[in-house]
Amino acid sequence: MVTVQGVVDRVGPTMLRAVHAASAPQSVTDVVIAEPGRRSVIAAGDLVLGVAVGGRKDAVDLVRHSRGAAGVLLKQPQAGDGEVLSAAREAEIAVVEVRQEAAWAQLVWLLRAVLDAAADDESDGDVEQFGDLFRLADAVAAVIDAPVTIEDANSRVLAYSSRQDRTDPARVSTIMGRRVPDDVLARFRSRGVFRQLSKGRSVIFVPAQRDGTLPRLIVPIRMGGELLGSMWAVVDGEVSDERSAAFADTGPVVALHLLRRRARVDAERMRSAELVQAVLAGAADSRAAAAELGLDEQPHRVIAIDAASEDAADAEGVRLALWERMTRGVGRRPAVADLHGVLYAVVPDKGWGPLREVLAAGEPLVAAGGPVDISELPLSRSQADETLRLLRTGLAARKLANYEEVWPALALHRVAAASNASGVAELGPLAELKDLDLDTLYQWLRHPGDPREASRALRIHPNTFRYRMKKIGELVDLDDPDVRLALLAQLITLKWV
Repeated sequence: MVTVQGVVDRVGPTMLRAVHAASAPQSVTDVVIAEPGRRSVIAAGDLVLGVAVGGRKDAVDLVRHSRGAAGVLLKQPQAGDGEVLSAAREAEIAVVEVRQEAAWAQLVWLLRAVLDAAADDESDGDVEQFGDLFRLADAVAAVIDAPVTIEDANSRVLAYSSRQDRTDPARVSTIMGRRVPDDVLARFRSRGVFRQLSKGRSVIFVPAQRDGTLPRLIVPIRMGGELLGSMWAVVDGEVSDERSAAFADTGPVVALHLLRRRARVDAERMRSAELVQAVLAGAADSRAAAAELGLDEQPHRVIAIDAASEDAADAEGVRLALWERMTRGVGRRPAVADLHGVLYAVVPDKGWGPLREVLAAGEPLVAAGGPVDISELPLSRSQADETLRLLRTGLAARKLANYEEVWPALALHRVAAASNASGVAELGPLAELKDLDLDTLYQWLRHPGDPREASRALRIHPNTFRYRMKKIGELVDLDDPDVRLALLAQLITLKWV
């Protein structure tokens, strides 16, 4: 069980501060994002995020609507407003201030991590021996007498200790973003820190830097020769050999916890992938699979993400990064399956907007099927597949698209595929016209009566365009509307297949 205050303590003062405590604190079980213009379904134990709260009235309404929940998270000035706090007392609900500089998407991820850690406490029989990662970080911090982060091999923050107020801007941004920022990574990399980590050094000391970054004491976390991650302590200066050795001695305990955590996560992902495959295939037990995945009866979309790569190691890194990016977008563990180099995710239609913004920042191609009922997820998957194939050809001229957004391109592509199978392109004078410029004819047919726009599409002078069309007109009767339609169908077949 973790209370609102427990969540605040674990996330830390860089992001959260308790403003008002409920008279009867309850266990936090879930995170709910309050959407603008919609009445979210709120249950006991929910933490309600006032992402779209625009003023005092919105904040008061949200607090009253959230009666029975564990707490409401707001930014200033609403978090400290007298009327808001009065409404919270009446509703018997806690109010937590979110620091102004904190990003809501990052906060959702942090809250999910805290709740997952709390769930581990309740479900894992070995937790008394090793403790959860946040408690373990606090224990390690007590050994080294400095604030600590525990990071994986890709510099993503898994947990951190208390007392992070005794740090520097680099550590604050690391915790808020749940990973070491690129510029901070570059500074440590230039000092050879990661090279030393890979070579097996037991303890690495990094002196203070000119930009104000405080000294760091770093311990690699290894097991069986494999680098699982590292622990970073922000220290005041040189550390005694005794303290350094004590810090290093905590590494094996953390390594055991990370291995156990990775095994659990891998098992969960495999089970989740099996369930997602069942719902995407429309298997006989797809309803039960959807229920186990936590998919409710609201409309959902299937998202197809091109994660293929010739380099197996690089592909695995891309998939893991995408997995975490999707978690940030939907605010929970996503329902994801990796099938033949494509990541398929099943997400609520109302959550597609925020997730789309998160995925748009990446490199892979992303295609979304239309919103459907749970029973029709195979249809949404086929739509996502068709859209992804279109993106791969480059015909849609974008990296991310909804099925319903690219319907003109999909229609033309289907027409071209059907026409090609029937031999449409072999009819009429097209064979003779191939000796001329078919691109010119294609743009002329696409921009009827607008030679300047057609020439602009070809990047040629309008006079050059008119000359080419004059030569084409000598071979075919372009005044006949049926001829123009037939030529356009033939050229679409040649261009789109």
